[in-house]
Amino acid sequence: VHIGRLKGPLARIKTELLDGASRGSGGVGDGFDVRKSGDVRCALVGFPSVGKSSFLSRVTETKSEAANYEFTTLTCIPGKLVHKGTEIQILDLPGIIEGAAEGKGRGRQVISTARTADLVIIMLDAASGEAQRRKIEYELESVGIRLNMRPPNITFKKKPSCTSNIVNYTSTIKLNNGLSDTMVKEILKDYKIFNADVIIREDITVDEFIDVIEGNRRYMPCLYLYNKLDTITMEEMNRLSQIPHSVVCSLKWDLNIEEVIEEIWEHLNMIRIFTKKHGARPDFVKPFVVKRNADVEHICNRIHQDLKTKFKYALIWGTSAKYNGQRAGISHVLEDEDVLQIVLKTA
Repeated sequence: VHIGRLKGPLARIKTELLDGASRGSGGVGDGFDVRKSGDVRCALVGFPSVGKSSFLSRVTETKSEAANYEFTTLTCIPGKLVHKGTEIQILDLPGIIEGAAEGKGRGRQVISTARTADLVIIMLDAASGEAQRRKIEYELESVGIRLNMRPPNITFKKKPSCTSNIVNYTSTIKLNNGLSDTMVKEILKDYKIFNADVIIREDITVDEFIDVIEGNRRYMPCLYLYNKLDTITMEEMNRLSQIPHSVVCSLKWDLNIEEVIEEIWEHLNMIRIFTKKHGARPDFVKPFVVKRNADVEHICNRIHQDLKTKFKYALIWGTSAKYNGQRAGISHVLEDEDVLQIVLKTA
């Protein structure tokens, strides 16, 4: 219980130190100035000389300098991969080193740029992948990036202090990971929060509750890419390939690259929506690429901000429709490769 109570002050002090370091170094935490292009963005992160530049050159038309010595890439190099009609921007970030979260080796810029991506690809040397993976995860988690996690199912509402301050605490399930009514109030007290509503709907840890209070966490999908299969045994290759969110490849042997591209697409969790005008064939050349579970309203907003007010109904062809040309409302949830026609109100 005592350790749990210390976690709040430690997290708060760490955030203050990192913010101070960022300001003191002239805003190094702003990231590399790379214009976002394409439909989605992936950040390629890894230690020096794991093969990031070679991978970018292999899957995109960009030539990123590659060599057998460390720190070949000194700035952020963008490349474009076109897969299933989707333009995927891949950023080859300079090699990360231990202490990156504190700003070593342009680490703060690397991590800040990674936060702008839709997917983090952590490239690892298969021979020393486990050790590299732990170190990179630590650096990313230190600055609030949560890999392959979803935000905790909690309602946290901070209210202005008044004469009758109270923390209204409710838990809808039994908590077994150290969190309790007393612990929540102690942690909030460390953050000088005395008036708040807290509703906990899942069995979370103290650290996860602190993430909610901090409010600046970035929950991101992550794919672990193990390169240099030529340096390990078949047994080790099979073991690595079965780790969740992991894929193996060899750029030297040009092995399993297509599978890597497919895994990137799966982890992005995107769907393609084709549109059609009345009396015309669908536009199968350039789809709208949106997050899975997007609805018709999302596409309306992508086309034009005023379209929603003029919306009458939609016609849907595809797997989300019960029959071809189904009439649907603005909240209809779309599925991959659906064809959408929007019918507007007439004046």
